[in-house]
Amino acid sequence: MSEKVYNVLFLCSGNSARSVMAEALASTMGKGRFRGYSAGSFPSGQVNPYAIEQIAGTGYPLGQLRSKSWDEFATPDAPHMDFVITVCDNAAGEICPIWPGHPMSAHWGFQDPAAFAGAEEETRVVFQKIFRQIVSRMNVFLSLPLHMLEKNAIKRELDAIGASDHAV
Repeated sequence: MSEKVYNVLFLCSGNSARSVMAEALASTMGKGRFRGYSAGSFPSGQVNPYAIEQIAGTGYPLGQLRSKSWDEFATPDAPHMDFVITVCDNAAGEICPIWPGHPMSAHWGFQDPAAFAGAEEETRVVFQKIFRQIVSRMNVFLSLPLHMLEKNAIKRELDAIGASDHAV
């Protein structure tokens, strides 16, 4: 019997940096147990080049990266999501669509690296910092024994990951 693959949707307003990095990390770090997706309430239409730089080292297919609306994942024929995680404060406060299957949800807030205004090297450092923070939270999430935990325990763990300071 094959192990369940968990689908995880990461949401942010613009879907250009944090959510896209989380998508790639869930898929690559999850080693086949997790499939990451990302979307935004108001997608920017392009993935931030500094986010692409960070993702390039993960082995995630860069050709799959695109900024897209969360509406794509609210249709009946969309992949069933097991988890929906907001990664920016704007998306956490917005009215989200009703997700088919009622996935577990959590909020993992991260500073918006795309909003940083500075020199190229300073911007790269900010993106590296946020990427490492996402990696840190992803390590905790991906190590949870989901098949052994009941739904309320998983929800508590997801919320605790979002509330923790995994600064790197």
